[in-house]
Amino acid sequence: MTPQESLRGCDEGLLVEFDHSQWLPAPDGTPATEDFVDGALADCHVGNISWATVPAYNRKTITATKGINRMPSSMKDFWDTKNFPGRRGLRKVPRVNLEWALMADGVAHTDVYDVLGTKEGQDRAFAKLDELKDHIVWWEAGAQPPQLLADGEVVMVTAYNGRLFNAMYVENKPFEIMWGPQAFDLATYTVVKGAPNEKAAIEFLKFCTSAEALADTTNYISYGPLRKSSSQFVNPAILPHLPTAPDNFKTALTYDFDFWADHMDELNERFNAWLAK
Repeated sequence: MTPQESLRGCDEGLLVEFDHSQWLPAPDGTPATEDFVDGALADCHVGNISWATVPAYNRKTITATKGINRMPSSMKDFWDTKNFPGRRGLRKVPRVNLEWALMADGVAHTDVYDVLGTKEGQDRAFAKLDELKDHIVWWEAGAQPPQLLADGEVVMVTAYNGRLFNAMYVENKPFEIMWGPQAFDLATYTVVKGAPNEKAAIEFLKFCTSAEALADTTNYISYGPLRKSSSQFVNPAILPHLPTAPDNFKTALTYDFDFWADHMDELNERFNAWLAK
């Protein structure tokens, strides 16, 4: 589950509450409770992987467009259809689009949730989305954004970093990720209360949340493990492509999961009404 889903499920009494002292320690003996990154442990979830939604562009498309003399690097550039003409691909949800709209409007990533937590801030985000609305191609499945870029249907797109990694380094597509405004996210494990094999599920989680097991995930997709001690087991060639790599993470926007757990329903409703206008 995403953290905001597990927080809601926990509040509603649907999920098992975990004793986090039961997870395997780090190889050097550090307790798991000190080894997981912030946000990876909550009453009813234990972290699995970190991933990011990132803006990206097709390098060939940008360089072939007359009048463009630099590459885009920010959400201000993503919104700038004058200097970077063409359509944009965005996921058809309010979550992250509202945050990015505020960043495009000049809000620092560290202040985004202070602003978005107010009615005026939400109005500001939707007003900024208005500016881009006529240029947007909406996507709903993770496989769509790389295809939109490859087909030239959009000049820039937001996408899951793992999908872009596969397109860039397996399929050799000329894509570039803008890591500066990445939206950092987590995936978590939960156990449904009343599950018939709860004890076996817990034993499985002990195995797959070990430092080594989490690191092994990076051999299949460029999503980062949520234990600090996992990095020693990650292929050094993969490390620079993870959302948590220092150069990638320094200006990352980390989701406020409590905010979205509290406001998801109302902002989904407003977003859908905005789409229908």
